[in-house]
Amino acid sequence: MSDGNRRPLTSRNSQWAARLASWAVQKGLTPNQISQASMAFAATGLALYWLSTQGPGIVQFLCLILAAATLQARLVCNLIDGMVAIEGGKGAKDGPFWNEAPDRASDLLFFTGAGLAAGNPALGLLAAALAIATAYIRELGRAEGFPPDFSGPLSKPQRMAVLTAGTTVAALYASEWTLNLTLWIIVAGTAVTILRRSRTLIEKLKSR
Repeated sequence: MSDGNRRPLTSRNSQWAARLASWAVQKGLTPNQISQASMAFAATGLALYWLSTQGPGIVQFLCLILAAATLQARLVCNLIDGMVAIEGGKGAKDGPFWNEAPDRASDLLFFTGAGLAAGNPALGLLAAALAIATAYIRELGRAEGFPPDFSGPLSKPQRMAVLTAGTTVAALYASEWTLNLTLWIIVAGTAVTILRRSRTLIEKLKSR
C-alpha cells in the first residue's frame, strides 16, 4: 500500500504506535498476520456480544466491556499492519487482499454481535451491510483511478468509536435500548457517508 492510499490517521504519528509497530517487527510479525488478528478480535467480539445476553448483570457487564476492548484492538491492528508493511518494510505481494478482506469480515462480525446484544439482529446486519458498502464505494473509486475517499461523517474509525462508546454505556446501564440507539446512529451516519462518497465519485467520473 502506498502512502497515497493510506487512511489519514493522527495516531500513526504517536509514540505508542511507533513503539508497538517496532515491537511487532522485532517479533517477526507480518502485516498479514496482524490483519488476520483483527478478524480474531472481531470474532471474539461477536462471541462476547452474544454471551452478554446469556447471563446475569455481572456477566453482561463484563462481556460488553470486553467487547468494547476488542473493538479498539481491531483498530490497533488496522493501524499497526500498515506501519509494519510500509515503515517496517514487511509488505507482501498479497498484502492488498489482507488489508481489505479482514476489515469487511470484522464489520460483519462486530455489527452482527451488536445486533444480537441489542435484541435486534436485523439492525446489526443493516449496519454491517452499510459499512461494507462504504468500503465498496471507496474501492470502486480507486479502481477508476481516483484517490481513495475516506470521507465521513462515519468512516471506519468513527463507526468503531460510536460502537465502542455505545457498548460501554450499555455495559454500565445494562440497556438494550442503548445499543439499539447506537446502531441507529451508525446506520444513519453510514448512509450519509455512502451518499456523500457516491456523489463525489459520480462527479469525478463525469468531469474526467
